[in-house]
Amino acid sequence: MTQDKEVFLERWSRRKLEQAEEPPEPLPPSLDRAQKDEPAVALPPIEELNPDSDFVPFMNPKVDGETRRAALKKLFTDAHYNIPDPFEAYSEDWTVGEPIPMEMLKTLNHAKQLLFEEPPQAAQAAQEAQPSSPETPQAEVPPLDAKNVPGKQDA
Repeated sequence: MTQDKEVFLERWSRRKLEQAEEPPEPLPPSLDRAQKDEPAVALPPIEELNPDSDFVPFMNPKVDGETRRAALKKLFTDAHYNIPDPFEAYSEDWTVGEPIPMEMLKTLNHAKQLLFEEPPQAAQAAQEAQPSSPETPQAEVPPLDAKNVPGKQDA
């Protein structure tokens, strides 16, 4: 930590003003001359490009971004690059599969609860319709307390 007595914002402001007064540094002569002396890169027409063409000249930093994007767009329209990744979960259309047969749906417990919900009266009437003999007494099931629920632990 600095031991300066100058307040941070005052020091920051002073340094910004000093920086603004200094003239910007010119480019080194080697870079400036290199930009002026080199001719523009000769590029093949984009309409004539195919996947076997050389795309390296389009990656030169002197090529403007619009031309580079047009060349890459032409490259990636090839069917070779339009193959979906088989390991990507969302690369295929999973909505066109075969529907689950109704017989199989009826056997799934989860589907029974959600899709084929029986009215509570019909389920209760089915249980009451089962014959119960007077010789076999039905065991009474004690009601479950919130404390005695299996798998629940006291806090």
